[in-house]
Amino acid sequence: MNPSDPAFYHPAPRTQQYCSQCGHALTRDIPPDDNRIRDLCTHCGAVHYQNPRNVVGVVPILGDQVLLCRRAIEPRHGKWTLPAGFMELGETTEQGAARENQEESGARIQIQSLYTVIDVPSVNQVHLFYLAQALDDHLAPGPETLEAAFFDLDRIPWHDLAFRTVSTTLEHYLKDRDQSRFPTRHYAIDLRFPD
Repeated sequence: MNPSDPAFYHPAPRTQQYCSQCGHALTRDIPPDDNRIRDLCTHCGAVHYQNPRNVVGVVPILGDQVLLCRRAIEPRHGKWTLPAGFMELGETTEQGAARENQEESGARIQIQSLYTVIDVPSVNQVHLFYLAQALDDHLAPGPETLEAAFFDLDRIPWHDLAFRTVSTTLEHYLKDRDQSRFPTRHYAIDLRFPD
């Protein structure tokens, strides 16, 4: 396996073995005045908190079409998704969604409003998708995308979508479009069990 192989990169483990402050081995225990097991350093006293990760993205619409990107990376290499990814430090959710869109599709968009907020506690994530207007059909996919394309709403590749948060967001969009109203939707998905 080499660094250009899409299976090469994997997220870092959520638990740590050694303290990032002093390098000593960590223990797992409940700190004083806390109620959850944490990674603790008994040498320097550091508590290493693990919190949910935010995934931010957009639902780019151009007329009666939606923009999807085919993934060039794992997980779900080769499957279609909305432009989205992990939020970075120092950015707002909207800035992160716009950045992910630019990196993955290169589409010129105008973000409109927060659309779906999806809790995914089984993988310690929260997914946030913004509705966005594509300003034209220009696309310039980045290295994490095999191809980007606008799909007619009746031709969305449902069986080749990468993630349930993407499919449920698109399902809501189609229903809300019929009613010409797009309220912010907040719900949870448990990936351990099928719907």
